[in-house]
Amino acid sequence: MRSDPLGTPPALDEKTTATLSSIATATLTTVLLKKGLRNVWLRGTRPLTPGQKRLVGPAFTLRFVPAREDLATPESWSSPVSTRAAIEAMPSGCIAVVDAMGITDAGIFGDILCARMKVRGVAALVTDGVVRDLAGVLDTGLPVWCKGAAAPPSVAGLTFVNWQQPIGCGGVAVFPDDVVVVDDDGAVVIPRALLNDVVEAAAEQEKLEAWIMDEVKAGTPLPGLYPPNAETKARYETFRNERTKAMK
Repeated sequence: MRSDPLGTPPALDEKTTATLSSIATATLTTVLLKKGLRNVWLRGTRPLTPGQKRLVGPAFTLRFVPAREDLATPESWSSPVSTRAAIEAMPSGCIAVVDAMGITDAGIFGDILCARMKVRGVAALVTDGVVRDLAGVLDTGLPVWCKGAAAPPSVAGLTFVNWQQPIGCGGVAVFPDDVVVVDDDGAVVIPRALLNDVVEAAAEQEKLEAWIMDEVKAGTPLPGLYPPNAETKARYETFRNERTKAMK
């Protein structure tokens, strides 16, 4: 049997999910950078189709290693340690994050596996690899972030080894406790321990940048505005206080 030391990641509360769903991954990377985390954007995880909506969920991790001929076989798909078994362990609302080592000539999942994930309520699939059966995958309606598509199956280039353990995806360390946010700019990982601080700071950053955008449209020059100097910050605080009073 496989070891599962980290278990199933805890679900996110509705308020946190709603707040993060309104915050761009670009903003999140800036907030995380201010907290000292530079490597949080998963390289190669692009939306499979344009216009996929922003999604938020706890990471459910899967890991592949290079193919080894005695293990990477079609028969391995029936093993207790297989992508099929991993999918049956995925909780509703999770985002499956798959370490495929950036390999682009072997599709990790096809239409049937993606359809099962969709039925189980998986929010999205994120990988630094590729999928196969592209038309069928798109037809399932499962949102996917990846490097594209390839016809060969996973065992042509990869060996599946485990799920719900720390992985590296797109050059980023991802743990089952982490929170993943995906949008048109790709996928960003938020360490669970920093979640509350990041959500609070990112929500405020979005409000500030919305105000700055209005200032730009009104003709305000960028120096001193973005990033804001002391005078600009004071003007923003006045605006925010007046808005708060108006809402009461």
